[in-house]
Parts: sequence; C-alpha cells; structure tokens
Amino acid sequence: MSDLYSGDDLSSSPNLGGKEADAEFQQFLLVERERAKLQAQIHEFSDICWEKCMDKPGSKLDSKTETCLVNCVNRFIDVSLLITNRFSQMLQKNSGF
Repeated sequence: MSDLYSGDDLSSSPNLGGKEADAEFQQFLLVERERAKLQAQIHEFSDICWEKCMDKPGSKLDSKTETCLVNCVNRFIDVSLLITNRFSQMLQKNSGF
C-alpha cells in the first residue's frame, strides 16, 4: 500500500515531467499567440475592406464596390496564406522537423 503513494511513482510518470510539460506549455502558448494574431489581422482586414469599399450601403452592390471587395478579399487571402505558411514554418522549426 505504501508503494501506491510514494513520490517516486509520480515523478517517473511521463505526463508529469517538469521539462516536458514546460516545453509543451510553451509550445501551446506559441500556438495560441499566433492564433490570436491571426484573428486580430482578420478583424483588421475586415475593417479595412469595409471602410475602403463601402461608401454608402444600399440595396445593391454597384460594380465598383463589388470589384473593390473582390480585390480586397483576394489580398486578404494572399496575406492569410502568407501568414499560414510562416506559422507552419515556425512550428516545423520549433518541433525540429
């Protein structure tokens, strides 16, 4: 019975290792920071496209507004892909692959 509660059994558990848990936590924080940055950029680009393209909202989109929105969205996609690729490179660099 005393073996069940000894500190040696808990410290040898791979899930409770101090350095491994700390590294996993740091990786988690890195991912969450990057996710928050991406979300902030999505909001920023949404605001920019709206302000840039929507002079006065009406019942229909005119061709000028539609073209502006399409171009703005395309640039947003380009930037999103760039950010995603950069994020992927950072993860690969940090994981050693």
